[in-house]
Amino acid sequence: MRFKAELMSGEEMRRALYRIAHEIVEANKGVEGLVLVGIHTRGIPLAKRIADFIRSFEGMEVPVGMLDITLYRDDLTEIGLKPQVRETRIPFDLQGKAVVLVDDVLYTGRTARAALDALMDLGRPRRIYLAVLVDRGHRELPIRADFVGKNVPTSRAEVVKVKVAEVDGEDRVELWEREEA
Repeated sequence: MRFKAELMSGEEMRRALYRIAHEIVEANKGVEGLVLVGIHTRGIPLAKRIADFIRSFEGMEVPVGMLDITLYRDDLTEIGLKPQVRETRIPFDLQGKAVVLVDDVLYTGRTARAALDALMDLGRPRRIYLAVLVDRGHRELPIRADFVGKNVPTSRAEVVKVKVAEVDGEDRVELWEREEA
């Protein structure tokens, strides 16, 4: 793959997440009954950062959980014989809650669909929102994000890579292009 451009710097990511945190609180009319659930892998640190921002301006803790969607994917047979299943930890009851699913990139919508299925197996929330750092288009399912850090029109030959310090050692969003064979 060939590097094309930096789409967001660490500071731009921070500002986008801060704005998303405010939009979430405004849409929920406060933090009552609000929980965040990060989708493995990079959605988890993004959800924690949003929760930290909400605590900083609302003075209240918003619970954060983590969700693994591996076994809910519709392309499981294409992943290989031994898909890597990670931890799902939702240390709160979802019943009647406003759940914000947090992910790094929204592309076809298939990850979000799998996350919805996984969540519904764990309880019945009052409302589910979707927050993503980057929406790159090319939806294959009727899914849209409620909160978006940045919309980036891309081609299918391009790849958006979100890097977070907790996983990758740095914060930035990059655009790459697949090399033609």
